[in-house]
This record gives sequence, structure tokens and C-alpha cells, in this order.
Amino acid sequence: MEVGFDSQAMARLFNDPTRLRRKYGEERAKKILLRLTQIDAALCLEDLCKLPQARCHQLKANRDEQFSLDLDGPYRLIVEIADAPVPRTDDGGIDRRDVTRLLVVEVTDPH
Repeated sequence: MEVGFDSQAMARLFNDPTRLRRKYGEERAKKILLRLTQIDAALCLEDLCKLPQARCHQLKANRDEQFSLDLDGPYRLIVEIADAPVPRTDDGGIDRRDVTRLLVVEVTDPH
């Protein structure tokens, strides 16, 4: 899958492991890099959602085109579908098999 970032500053941060470790700490930075590698290796969002350790799940309400991936503790990597238009099933849901582009939006503690 293709992965992009919400801003140039975020792209610079996430593409520099030293800066990433400085900002998020060793453990969380390792998980972020692992998730980025997993996104890169996946053919589609469905493949990513099948990884039990990622616990990939769709968010709700006005964030229904975003997905959460586990990092450490309560922290999550939030990604958004970057395919335009967003692939949909007949019932209006997201067709995860056709999603091939994601945008990293944030690292957050949603709880």
C-alpha cells in the first residue's frame, strides 16, 4: 500500500527514526516504524486489518474513513483513506479490499 502524511512536518518526523524516537520514545517509535512497514507490505487495507497485533479497526461517526492501529499502551496510529473516491460496498460501507492508499493523520491516546 502507499502511505502518505498529513503534513510535510509529519513526513519529515516519520521518515527520521532519530527524531521519531526523540518525540515518542524508543518503544512507541519502534511500533510506529513497524506499523509503517506493515502498511507498506500490505496490498490493501483488508490485509492490514487481518494482522491481530495491529488491531486495526474503523472509527465511527464523522471519522468513519479513518482507521486506528495499536501502538503501545493506549496510543494509536490514526490513518485515513487517501483513495479518491473512497471505495464503497453496495451498502455504503468501506470496501477494504480496494483501499490501497493511506494517509497518516496522528498518533494519539483516544481514551
